[in-house]
Amino acid sequence: MNIKNIFSNLIKYTPENDYSFSLLEKPYEQDENKEDNFSEDKTKIFSSVNVNLDYVKSKYNTLINSDIVLREFTLNARGKQFHAFILYFDGMINTQMLNDFVLEPLMMRNKNNLFEGDQNKVVYESVTNNVTIRKVKKFNLSDYLKNCLIPQNDLKEVKTFSECFSGINSGNCALFVDTLPIAFNIEIKGFQQRSVEKPTNEIVIKGSHEAFVENIRTNTSLLRRIINNENLTIENIPIGKVSKTKCCLCYIKNIANTDLIGEVRYRLNNLGVDALLSAGQLEELISDENDLSVPDILSTERPDKASAYLLEGRVVIIVNGSPYALITPAVFVDFLKSPDDRNLKANYSNFIKAIRFIAATFALLLPGLYVAITSFHQEFLPTELLFSILASRDTVPFPVIFELLIMEVSFDLIREAGLRIPSPIGSTIGIVGGIILGQAAVSAGIVSPILIIIVAITGISSFAIPDYTFGFHLRYFRYLFIFLGYAAGFLGIALGLFVYLAILCDTKSFGVPYMVGVSSLENTKGYGYFLPPIWKREYRASFLNAQKDKKQEHISMKWKYQNK
Repeated sequence: MNIKNIFSNLIKYTPENDYSFSLLEKPYEQDENKEDNFSEDKTKIFSSVNVNLDYVKSKYNTLINSDIVLREFTLNARGKQFHAFILYFDGMINTQMLNDFVLEPLMMRNKNNLFEGDQNKVVYESVTNNVTIRKVKKFNLSDYLKNCLIPQNDLKEVKTFSECFSGINSGNCALFVDTLPIAFNIEIKGFQQRSVEKPTNEIVIKGSHEAFVENIRTNTSLLRRIINNENLTIENIPIGKVSKTKCCLCYIKNIANTDLIGEVRYRLNNLGVDALLSAGQLEELISDENDLSVPDILSTERPDKASAYLLEGRVVIIVNGSPYALITPAVFVDFLKSPDDRNLKANYSNFIKAIRFIAATFALLLPGLYVAITSFHQEFLPTELLFSILASRDTVPFPVIFELLIMEVSFDLIREAGLRIPSPIGSTIGIVGGIILGQAAVSAGIVSPILIIIVAITGISSFAIPDYTFGFHLRYFRYLFIFLGYAAGFLGIALGLFVYLAILCDTKSFGVPYMVGVSSLENTKGYGYFLPPIWKREYRASFLNAQKDKKQEHISMKWKYQNK
């Protein structure tokens, strides 16, 4: 890292008209000659149903796996009998649909009782030297199964076992029929899933009360219900050689920057991991590297919040099995915004944002400032307050940094314990435990009363941060500023804050400068921490380079001016 460039970025942003979303300079090149134990099975499906049966039995180890169901039966078609079998996982399909729409048509119906269609139809006829040549369309078992017997809307022919196993593992039913070198993946999913409920972490007063769930298709449907537009594009990208976790890349194709879409797609397609279990893991895998581990990808459990960012021109990533969506790119001010800000008037929202920014400052610097003042800069305090602090610390045998670390660590322990304890008593433990612990510590002479106030204000301020990841980031660096304040007072805090802000200015999220939302450059038009009234928000964030920079007309409320 170039230290000169970092410090220069703190003093002045270099104005740029365009932010690049260029791909990595040195893309990862996989060795094709290296064998991979988890590579896809490219074996083609055999024509013999008995060979297919033995193959799937060996792959799924049906003698040990108790949840795999293999059902053999005889299929009747045009007076002939064909040996067939189906394969599925118990608990992942709808058994009623399987019986009514798959097994019953295949086992009980006969071709003679159905329409002939265009079978045995003469499609070509010619006469040469009094010899008539006719070309007749013969009976096709595959077409017969698709068009006459299986009334499922999602029915796919697969030619390899890898495609077949992928469908079975995701909750489909596979059908194998003798003489056919293909299999049918039948969509009859029916596994249990959590219904759409209220958000638990991003609670709003005025706004939607729907939250994402663990099912990826439910989540994509929530987005489409809000954004009723055909340009909303949802791409499926499997990640993980073993887990093959479904991920959806969501964007509005006529708004989002194509280079940004390509960058995100490139990163998702070049993850050489065995398994992906959550959106949190994916966030760490595709994040830009930075020296402070600053969160540069925004996560949310609210479909309305994700939809709002999609309409701005950003990209949303949804991971199957995770009730959180990832939003890219994300800048500093995004982590201090609440979903409720869009539902309040601009002046109310900006007032709350100012309080929230002060809370973030307290959460990061207040304990360090207290240590610096009590250790080096007592002259900053009024005389009466200074004497009160000194009197309260007469019985404290420890230095100020030691008693502060005791209370900070104790507060973090109480917070973590409140999260792990069952919800009915978790909040009670947090509040009562904090009060009892603080009172006991003061009575025992371990800490001073003023320190309890400092720690309480710091803790309350950290709870005001809307994003949990960013709040954890501030908690992490709070300890650094405590040690800097104890070592060099205001000078140490000033130097630490200077380096901290310099690295923030050097950080980028998918090509976008991290602090662009708080800069005063022209290219930040349409985006900032404090926003004007909604009728004045005409432009999208210019740092996104969206295909459509304007999101509403100059006069959006035409009803005010029609009669004037």
